[in-house]
Amino acid sequence: MEQTVVTLAERPDLIDEMWSLPNTWPAFMRQDPVGNLCYGNLVEAFPEHQLVALDEQSKVIGKVHSVPMSWDRSPENLPDRGWDAVLERAFQPSISGSECQAVSLIEAFLTPEHAGRGLSSKLLVAAKENAAKMGYRDLLGPIRPTGKAAFPHESMKDYVARLDGDGLPVDPWLRTHVRLGGVVMKVCPVAMTIPGTLSQWREWTGLELTSSGAVEVPGALTPVHVSVEHDHGVYIEPNVWVRHQLTE
Repeated sequence: MEQTVVTLAERPDLIDEMWSLPNTWPAFMRQDPVGNLCYGNLVEAFPEHQLVALDEQSKVIGKVHSVPMSWDRSPENLPDRGWDAVLERAFQPSISGSECQAVSLIEAFLTPEHAGRGLSSKLLVAAKENAAKMGYRDLLGPIRPTGKAAFPHESMKDYVARLDGDGLPVDPWLRTHVRLGGVVMKVCPVAMTIPGTLSQWREWTGLELTSSGAVEVPGALTPVHVSVEHDHGVYIEPNVWVRHQLTE
């Protein structure tokens, strides 16, 4: 399939079509307070960092959200709060554009009918090329390993250490990054925090949630912490920092 990737700075006429792409995330993943506060402002604030993929008929079939990021290239200074921290920092008025020498991925998405065809690699390459063209030194990402949900009780550190016969991560999305030059830097253990009342969690998951403890939720990378006594559930998602170095 011939795929064209453009930024929304170049094609603002595609904004509405981009936002109308189907949302395939589990319902609870759409409840991150930081994401709900910042996500809708990405296009207005950083149109040159929002990419859309077009098919042969110029229909939007995918997207990449990213933001500029201030980073001193020190692995220990990659925030443990990953995804949430990146969004918070991107919208801090005290951070000027000149201080941001890296770009952080926020989301990469393809419509379900176009997934599994190798187009995710093309999206990632386009994101790297776009960041390099704008003069950034690194493309980073608090990456959500797509296969981790099948092993919710395994630590992210142990999951990331799973390699195939070629020495590549067994996780499909991490493997795509490494094949394209990405380096796994470290786990960000509290990349997203999603709290809610038990009523909300029942609505989001369809589960009864009648007992306190660690509860497996379909699509979650780790169990949700449920407290019947205190009427709340909290999901803390770990991600993995991956770095694509664009310049020396």
